Amino acid sequence: MIVTRRTSTAFTLEFENEQELREEHGVNLSQGALRLPTTETIPLYSAITITLRGPWGGEASLRATVVAALPDGIALAIEEYADKTLDALLERPPEEDRMPDAAEEDSAELPDERGERKQTAWDRLHGLSQTEKLLLAVKAERGDRALLLQDNDPRVLLSLLRNPRIGVEEVARMSKSPFLSYQVADVIMKSPQWMGNPEVRLGLVNNPKTPQAFALRILPTLPDSDVRAIARAGTSMALKQAALRRLQGK
Repeated sequence: MIVTRRTSTAFTLEFENEQELREEHGVNLSQGALRLPTTETIPLYSAITITLRGPWGGEASLRATVVAALPDGIALAIEEYADKTLDALLERPPEEDRMPDAAEEDSAELPDERGERKQTAWDRLHGLSQTEKLLLAVKAERGDRALLLQDNDPRVLLSLLRNPRIGVEEVARMSKSPFLSYQVADVIMKSPQWMGNPEVRLGLVNNPKTPQAFALRILPTLPDSDVRAIARAGTSMALKQAALRRLQGK
């Protein structure tokens, strides 16, 4: 899970894969509970808003109450959670209504004898070579971009950043990617539009793959609540010490 604190009473919890989401649903969410992994301290019985984000970008916003402090996070009581919420979180982006290019045609799945078998976007992209993914990323529509964002090749992420239609919310997801590279972080850092988004900046600072020099440059732009969290659980000792100095200088 990737947890981002957006305000003092609002968090985003992003599930990185379907198995992780289904496990949390089976153990906690289906029972009206949620374990929020965080180093943040929130008073008991505080009301907060949780935005759950599925592995393919599906979202659900829920109200929650802090009911206990855990060794590795916070226990929440969730309101209005239902199976339809799980369905929304598991929703995959629809395939775009467009003609496939040559690379996609080569990897297309043939129908069965009754013509009923359909190829999913995931199957189609899984069949592409890395070179084909790199070529697709720079022109992909939103549905394909959501899947390519999960690719473990940083070159694919770099190609996505060259796509003129990529949105800042997609860059925010990329900033938290475990496959972030120096080159990807550098391109993001050079864009005033993307760096103007607080979720992008916080994602980079909290990502251990972000070069330390970049994280230290971002730190002064963050609100005190985020700096306090970094002082407690930053990705490096240098970053923690810089956060402490900023807080002590206030």
